[in-house]
Amino acid sequence: MSRQISSLLAIAAVCVTLAPTPAFAQAPKKAPVDCEQVKCLALTFDDGPGKYAGTLLDTLKKHDAKATFFLEGQYVKSRPAFVKRMVAEGHTIGNHSYKHPDFTKSEPGTIRNEIKTTQAEIKKVVGFEPKLLRPPYGLADLQVSEIAGEFDMPVILWTAGSQDWNSKNVEAIKKQTMAVAQQDGIILMHDWVKQTVDAMPAIIKSLQKKGYHLVTVDDIIKRHNLQAGDVFPVPAGWSAQ
Repeated sequence: MSRQISSLLAIAAVCVTLAPTPAFAQAPKKAPVDCEQVKCLALTFDDGPGKYAGTLLDTLKKHDAKATFFLEGQYVKSRPAFVKRMVAEGHTIGNHSYKHPDFTKSEPGTIRNEIKTTQAEIKKVVGFEPKLLRPPYGLADLQVSEIAGEFDMPVILWTAGSQDWNSKNVEAIKKQTMAVAQQDGIILMHDWVKQTVDAMPAIIKSLQKKGYHLVTVDDIIKRHNLQAGDVFPVPAGWSAQ
């Protein structure tokens, strides 16, 4: 997919992994999941690592499920052990800014600093910089796309949200997640929402029972040949000229 730089992206969405340095322990590589042959789904968790991330990681490990965590630099700094564990257990981590400002209302220097500072915090903890960017609130425009390109990162959004931040209700989160699950879907969730973490064992079991392989965003996007600054999934209303 080529960069659609000629069009302005104004997204109001409903709400990486490079190999680490040899010194950092990582989960043994399993045979890759072929999402062209099996039904894949990516659960993604924003704004973390949250204080319930350890419990979430326990659940993912128990059910042999992978996930993607878009991390804020401020919490990487305060909860580095969770970040190390995410990588060690085979999950993907991405950049979600340092303090979660709206990039579409920020100066270019602020956006660059938010991304750069978070990259540095993550590298300090796990020895490498993530290669996926999810802007705060899922909001981006041409400027955000351009700056993401400077960091050699595509912009990763989602196909649907769990609405966990809004409902904060276990049953509602389960119902919404199952309702929006689809092949090659990317679902937005948050590991700071306790009810999400509480609901996760039942959600994973239900998804796996329906035949979903719970994979990382890397597995979903690898056949799309994303370039730096590309936005995926392309939001409704995008007009490439």
